[in-house]
Amino acid sequence: MKTTLGLDFGTESVRALLVTLDGTELASASAPYAHGQITRQLPGATQTLPLHYALQHPLDWTAAAAQATQAALQQAGLAGSAVAGIGVDFTSCTMLPTLRDGTPLCLLAEFALTPLAWPKLWKHHGAREQTARLNALAHARQEPFLQRYGGAIGLEWFFPKILETLEVSPAVYAATEVWLEAGDWLVWQLVGGPAEALVRSTCQAGYKGMWSPTEGWPSPDFLHALHPALRDIASEKLPGRFLAPGSSAGGLSGSAAALLGLAEGTPVSAATIDAHAGVPGAGAAEPGTLVLVLGTSSCHMLNSLSERTIAGVAGIVPNGILPGYCGYETGQAAVGDAFDWLARLTGQSLATLGSDAAALPPGADGLLCLDWLNGCRTPLMDGSLKGAFTGLALHHGPAHLYRALLEGSAFGLRWIVELLRDGGVPVLRFVATGGLPHHNPLVVQVYADVLGAEITVHPSKQGPALGAAILGALAAGLFPSPGEAISAMATPKPGTAALFSPNPAHAPAYDRIYGEYRHLTTMFSGKAAH
Repeated sequence: MKTTLGLDFGTESVRALLVTLDGTELASASAPYAHGQITRQLPGATQTLPLHYALQHPLDWTAAAAQATQAALQQAGLAGSAVAGIGVDFTSCTMLPTLRDGTPLCLLAEFALTPLAWPKLWKHHGAREQTARLNALAHARQEPFLQRYGGAIGLEWFFPKILETLEVSPAVYAATEVWLEAGDWLVWQLVGGPAEALVRSTCQAGYKGMWSPTEGWPSPDFLHALHPALRDIASEKLPGRFLAPGSSAGGLSGSAAALLGLAEGTPVSAATIDAHAGVPGAGAAEPGTLVLVLGTSSCHMLNSLSERTIAGVAGIVPNGILPGYCGYETGQAAVGDAFDWLARLTGQSLATLGSDAAALPPGADGLLCLDWLNGCRTPLMDGSLKGAFTGLALHHGPAHLYRALLEGSAFGLRWIVELLRDGGVPVLRFVATGGLPHHNPLVVQVYADVLGAEITVHPSKQGPALGAAILGALAAGLFPSPGEAISAMATPKPGTAALFSPNPAHAPAYDRIYGEYRHLTTMFSGKAAH
């Protein structure tokens, strides 16, 4: 059977997944980024980066993609010519400045030691002041794009990071000829071509770039009011054409084919956001299914037949995830990251913490956690907010902290679900995907108990990579529609999906503690709950 390749670019590594058109996963391999997350010092530098910086090395992406792809081909015993299509998903908003030939500015000698010439990882939080000013101006002007983003533009998004560069490193901004998302840059490197022809994903631009197919980028008047130098950025530094994920961005160039070990001309899909790829990868082709893409952070994605503007929901994009539906994106900024932080802090493994925490009752013996360890994404869209543990006593140990952290994360999800439902968007079913549900089943059980609903864990441990492979199949024209591709390649075979049912005995306690959590959110944010 024909095979497609999904390339899933995460925060620490890239995964390559080879899948047949009936959904059989032939092989997968991952490769870490040599420089990982650059948060302390730039390569070759001695100066410490500011506290909230998170950068990456662009050549890590291409080198790791080549390593993972070749390893997967070898594992499957396939020649590169067997791959009929390629899909790419990427963390977002991870973005970078380049020259018109695609060369990242950080690779130029004059900018090698300038932090903001490097790609900014999605979790880069250096643009706090710029984000606040952008939002204040947009509200003062009553900009229409605010309605699509729940009334707030996010700290991690495209234009705040551009404005940060303009104000902190004006020489970098002046030298930049192309600003683009890392996913779009990667696809550009795969297919080649001039800057005018590069493909920008409607998914990335629509959710993180304040772009819409009807209005385009923010108006020159708004951008001029934000900073005079930004007025003509769209015509001067944002070249390219817009395509939806699953559309062909072109064929694999000769140099990229040699790098990956694939055939020249292989169709490559326009990129998508990694969490969004988890929707087709979880087999969710129907409306009303909330797909919980759980990893370092979480994104909760939902397709709906209705388009509603909901305060606090920062991504509402028609056709943003799958054609024919309005795609809603919500999320939490620290999930797996927070669990790993606690394991390091306590010196205990997650396995030990999980085993001990599972034996504790709901409420962790009076300990309550506000899960804003990396700010609040949905619904407050404020990266400056801080987390907290309240109710600490001498009898509490590491397991209590862990149980409270799991429950705090679950309460944050329940808040999101209530927000959607109260806004008129049906949430009928829950499916979890990503690496976290498979190696940490306790978090799924706590989520189910707090939601009072069943959660299905899709059997694929590579949900976003599978979704990317489905997009590769669509780019190659191997299916007539996204729904048919998802049905064929991602519907779980009988008995392969895990089902987590809520424990009804826990419902009264969690209903009460959830009310305490919501009170805590108001206390620590100074904002009335939506």
